[in-house]
Amino acid sequence: MAKALFHKGQRVFVRTVGTWAAIERVAPQWVKGVEEPLRITYDVGLGREFQAHELAAEEKEPSRPDLIVSESWRVLRASNRLSAEARDPRHPFPGTFPVVVTDEQDWGGWRVPMAEYDRDPQRIEHQSRVMANALHLMRVARSLTEFAQDHPDDTPAPLLDLARQAEMVLAAIYREPAPAHAVAAE
Repeated sequence: MAKALFHKGQRVFVRTVGTWAAIERVAPQWVKGVEEPLRITYDVGLGREFQAHELAAEEKEPSRPDLIVSESWRVLRASNRLSAEARDPRHPFPGTFPVVVTDEQDWGGWRVPMAEYDRDPQRIEHQSRVMANALHLMRVARSLTEFAQDHPDDTPAPLLDLARQAEMVLAAIYREPAPAHAVAAE
């Protein structure tokens, strides 16, 4: 018994020929009294039919790692040596400013200009805590949507509404950004 591994129109690599081709026709070979085809061959327009072991599917683009699973953001304090105002004792953490770090080497992340921090340090401190905990909130939102999808009959209506909202937020986060020229046209 055989199952079709490829479909019509799919791009495949023909190993025996060493070229790429699109499947033009899927040709199952039936035997009377058997529910499934005995074998399946594929016509790719190269003069003969090929079996599945002679073909290889085109690999999809490698997917980006999922932020929720692969990263752990945290707030790191950086010294603010250049600003005398930053050493003001009214600041929440005199002489420093928050940096939300997104990798283990403390390189990547979000930094705030000193002038902006000096203008409203409480607000910047709050924003850094929000950013550092954004991944935790995304994990909660994903768990909520998965629970609502797995148990639609057992989930109360208000929780289903929250799950829909969480799903919309996650969709907005994972949506690819529009190209710069498309944004300018709007």
